[in-house]
Amino acid sequence: MGRKSRWCIVLASLGWLLAGSGPGYGSGFALYEAGARSSSLAGAVVARADDLSAIFYNPAGLVQLPKIQIMGGFSTFITGAEIVTHLGPAATTNHLQSRASFAPHFFASYQASERVWLGLGLNSPFGLGIQYQSNWPGRFNVTQAAIQTLNLNPTIAVKVTDYFSLGAGLDIMYFKFKLKRVLPLPVLTPQALDLQGDSWGLGFNLGVLLKPADYLSLGVSYRSQVRQHLDGGARFRPFSALDGDASGAIILPDMVMAGIMVRPMKRLSVEGGIIWTHWDLFKRLDIKFSNALGTLSEAKEWHNTWRGQLGVEYQAWPWLDLRAGYAFENEPMPDKFADYLVPTTDRRHNFSVGTGFRWRAMTLDLAYIMVLMMDRTVNNSQAAGVLPSDFQGRLSHVVTMSVGYKF
Repeated sequence: MGRKSRWCIVLASLGWLLAGSGPGYGSGFALYEAGARSSSLAGAVVARADDLSAIFYNPAGLVQLPKIQIMGGFSTFITGAEIVTHLGPAATTNHLQSRASFAPHFFASYQASERVWLGLGLNSPFGLGIQYQSNWPGRFNVTQAAIQTLNLNPTIAVKVTDYFSLGAGLDIMYFKFKLKRVLPLPVLTPQALDLQGDSWGLGFNLGVLLKPADYLSLGVSYRSQVRQHLDGGARFRPFSALDGDASGAIILPDMVMAGIMVRPMKRLSVEGGIIWTHWDLFKRLDIKFSNALGTLSEAKEWHNTWRGQLGVEYQAWPWLDLRAGYAFENEPMPDKFADYLVPTTDRRHNFSVGTGFRWRAMTLDLAYIMVLMMDRTVNNSQAAGVLPSDFQGRLSHVVTMSVGYKF
């Protein structure tokens, strides 16, 4: 393949990346999808870490990737949920307005020497996209919300010995937040609030990979907290005299990932693992207005979450891999402060399948995840504007595609 064709592949990958728009939501609003292969294995790749998604899951795994490699793609989220609100004897079924949303990913690695590798990642580790009808019963809590992130992740990995490697990287993260709701202000009529803000934050990630034999590997990685200080503006309708600046802060949670991979036969590998997410950092949501309203402060009091995951990969032919996975995760939002900003149920089951094709130096990976969420009833939430409600998860779907090339 000529140089011109190779640059076309790079530009095509970047095109997919830039095509991404507001991603959907995961556990809380974390997104664990960072590539089609990893998605089809339910994220159980921390101990494998043998493709470019290692930059997200475990940067130490880059030492398994020779020469120069690139991979790009996207995940498509189609959410399905409804909330039944109860006001006295009346019950109203409210459908989350469904629309496809996207989260991009792009990764590249370079073997700088016999023991040093460099990598660069670009993906969306957090995302949220919800919308209700403007006059629905929960409009005093939220009518529309969106969180978009884009994380630039330069990485280095070192092969300390033939069976032990270390990795580290920086997280340079862009964060954008949008919120629409109705505020029942005293004296004035209820005001429709349109709030937007963005910021940049800095964090880091670390990884360790231990591979004592071809049939066994162990991996552990850590992604740090990222503090975001948002600045933006707020519009009020119909009383536009309240329009002005707005600001706030949020700490995006750190994560610990771990996994063990075994290879009972040459063409079959199985990995089990966990992800712990430090969601109890999300204590409050404080929004400071430059007008007479001062600060809008609401308690969240989220709790930490665990995600257990299992992934199986079988090489059916030299050009074809078959994959399947399962993950179980709990949700961070307690009943006491449950709201409609993240309309999550109590528990979530993720069933995934996928396949990988290889042709010369190119790879094509496809994945599908079916997300089954258990129903949840909230009767006494202290969150503003939240009525006694039944959160009915139904089914959500995630489709991921990645294209890779090895130079």
